[in-house]
Amino acid sequence: MTTKKAPSVRRPRSARTRRAGELIGHHLLTWRKLQGLTAEQVAQRANISRPTLRRLEHGETGVSLDTFLDVARALGQLDRIAAALDPYETELGRAQADMRLPQRVRR
Repeated sequence: MTTKKAPSVRRPRSARTRRAGELIGHHLLTWRKLQGLTAEQVAQRANISRPTLRRLEHGETGVSLDTFLDVARALGQLDRIAAALDPYETELGRAQADMRLPQRVRR
C-alpha cells in the first residue's frame, strides 16, 4: 500500500518576513561584494547553484535554512549569525537564566 503525500500548501508570508528576507539577502550580497567574490565563487563554496544564490540574495524566503547557513559559512559569517541568536546575549535571556538556574548544585 502506497501512501500519497498531501499537496504542500504554501502559506502567504507576512510583510515583515518578506522585508527581513530582502534585508538578509541584501546583507549577504554586500558581504560577497566586500570580499570581492563572484556569485559563482560563493555558489561553489556553498555547494549550491548560482540561481539558488541569486534567489537568496534577492530575499526569497523559500530558500532552505541549509542553503542560508551554507552561504553564510562561505562568506565567513556563520559564527556571527549563530551568536546573534544566542539568548544569553540578551537582557531577557540573562534575566531568565538568573531566575531559573539554581544558585548552587547539591551533591
